[in-house]
Amino acid sequence: MSEKIIIFDTTLRDGEQSPGASLNVQEKVEIARQLARLGVDVIEAGFPISSPVQFEAVERIADSVPVVVAGLARAVEPDVKAVYDALRQTEKFRIHTFIGTSDIHIKEKFRADRYGKSLKEKRNTIIKMARDAVAYAKTFTDDVEFSAEDAGRTDTPYLAEVLEAAIDAGATTVNIPDTTGYTMPAEFGAKIAALRETVGRIDQAVISAHCHNDLGLAVANSLSAIQNGARQVECTINGIGERAGNASLEEIIMALRVRGDYWNVHTDIRIEELFNTSRMVSAFTGLVVQPNKAVVGDNAFSHESGIHQDGVLKNSHTYEIITPEAIGATRTKIVLGRHSGRHGLAVRLRDLGYRPTKDELQHIYQKFLDLADKKKEVFDDDLRVLMGDEMHRQQEYYELESFHVSAGTNALATGTVSIKAGEEVLRESAIGDGPVDACFKAIDRALDTDSTIESYQVRSVTAGREAQGEVIVRVRSGDSVCTGRGVSTDILEASVKAYLQALNETNTIQRETEPTATVAE
Repeated sequence: MSEKIIIFDTTLRDGEQSPGASLNVQEKVEIARQLARLGVDVIEAGFPISSPVQFEAVERIADSVPVVVAGLARAVEPDVKAVYDALRQTEKFRIHTFIGTSDIHIKEKFRADRYGKSLKEKRNTIIKMARDAVAYAKTFTDDVEFSAEDAGRTDTPYLAEVLEAAIDAGATTVNIPDTTGYTMPAEFGAKIAALRETVGRIDQAVISAHCHNDLGLAVANSLSAIQNGARQVECTINGIGERAGNASLEEIIMALRVRGDYWNVHTDIRIEELFNTSRMVSAFTGLVVQPNKAVVGDNAFSHESGIHQDGVLKNSHTYEIITPEAIGATRTKIVLGRHSGRHGLAVRLRDLGYRPTKDELQHIYQKFLDLADKKKEVFDDDLRVLMGDEMHRQQEYYELESFHVSAGTNALATGTVSIKAGEEVLRESAIGDGPVDACFKAIDRALDTDSTIESYQVRSVTAGREAQGEVIVRVRSGDSVCTGRGVSTDILEASVKAYLQALNETNTIQRETEPTATVAE
């Protein structure tokens, strides 16, 4: 029989560390529910000690899904205790603790003399900290994972010592992260194989791989790890994450599934949920899936070449090794209209992975009817947009009441906005280099903000002349970088919504307690 590969999804922790991809608590819960529906084995829900919002998200997710939920902790007691406190009300949970093990991490992150004066002394301290953290976590749960941060650049004999100490202390999973995306597939696979040979009692723990995509090799490295004995892979939906991202869950899954004859391993992933999960994460994070993205990109099942089109029309297997239907991306999308009722809308939303409450459905239905009046036919992507707006609506402080633009070929563009901020209504006007710029400047004046727009993107969400346009704005305010997303059949309205959403994110961050910890892994 084939061996099972455990799928550890870190979309809600490492994935959320993508610049500008912050999620509110309700969005995290919705994604977690869809991940459970997808069939992942472990959901890493966040880093509880880093902020009250992170703590709440981990706690809420653990209460909302029937799968194992993990929280991340540095190898220090307060972090470990924070994970336990967030997860203590659930039956199945994992404490995931980590510490840097490469020489560069040890020298730079543990440079204080209290960790030792020489590299050898500091290395011994790291081993002790790893052992102590795992032992402390073990007092709360039998499911403890230990990660050797920057294992890809850690020399193998020392890495083996650290892992052996963690296993002796009770770690049931030992994770080998290629934190900087530095290693080559053959090199990473050889490291996994060497650890299997040299680490004492390695058979008492699951070997895991956590690969980053700085050189575009995260999926290749993850597969190489599996080939050499890893039985857990840590990955994210759409490959989102720090810098160039993490290993893409959908690519790993389909590589194992399509080439089952080669791998002889299996997962519990329901591949028909891959497309819906991908689109939900994209809608909530505002991170657009690139068209040529493997498996879930818009072009994954498109054929332009005449030879390819001819072959696919005769037999799809001539040029397609995956059918769109297999991953839930049907060629014919369901269309709803103004005469569709609440029940039809609710059923379709459930099919797409959403579980709105009765009150949420009522609000969404009104927005659905408004949209149907504007564009007659409402597609699946339109519904995903509505759900994204609904989740953001729950945390809005600044709300758009109205806007007006005056512009022309030989006239200065003038924008006027009316914004509700709490109980107060703010109105301002401004002149700009165009209608969008004028509205943004009017918003800045109304809210007295000093933000810098780092990027402004426009794309069509759905097809046709009545398609909704999506605007994504990345805004820097001080040290905070936030992304706002607005969608409307009117691109100016979408732009104003996007900018306000980004400012809402900034406002939320500023009102939170300052983070007490940062993490890369």
